[in-house]
Amino acid sequence: MTTSTNRPGERKNEKLIMDAGDISRAMMRIAHEIVERNKGVKDLALVGIRTGGVHLAHRLVKRIQSIEGAQVPIGELDITLYRDDLALRKNQPILRTTSVPFDMTNKVVVLVDDVLFTGRTTRAALDGLMDLGRPEEIQLAVLVDRGHRQLPIKANYIGKNLPTARDEQVLVLLEEEGEDDRVVILKS
Repeated sequence: MTTSTNRPGERKNEKLIMDAGDISRAMMRIAHEIVERNKGVKDLALVGIRTGGVHLAHRLVKRIQSIEGAQVPIGELDITLYRDDLALRKNQPILRTTSVPFDMTNKVVVLVDDVLFTGRTTRAALDGLMDLGRPEEIQLAVLVDRGHRQLPIKANYIGKNLPTARDEQVLVLLEEEGEDDRVVILKS
């Protein structure tokens, strides 16, 4: 199924996997699962991985607040300098802000990302978090788990399991980035 041509920033040959409603429902389910697993929000915090994970973490915090009526601390993590492929990149990395404005000690930190693929981004994020403090526990929430892990990493909360070919490209497009909310696979 190929999508229509009326969307902002639409790419040629994109196959729609999740629309805005699907994403919204997945985020609400993940928020409920986080609250249930952690028996509320006491000592809970969320940290989004730049860039898509930050937007999703903010959405989750709003949903959790609507469920529990309590504010959950939120942070933003740039993993650029923790990546294991920096030496392989032709261009200089663009550094963005890391902001974790709370003490992680004795907190359950839910790390949030848009797509879980090889696990290397998550590994870099774990390294970054550990440099900022020592949480009681780190859990992982992702909107899409596409498989093909190269490291032993597994998400605690998954919006959608999406079996893919290694050479396919999965994009999570969000309104915070000027797109219509959707998850697509780009077909070559």
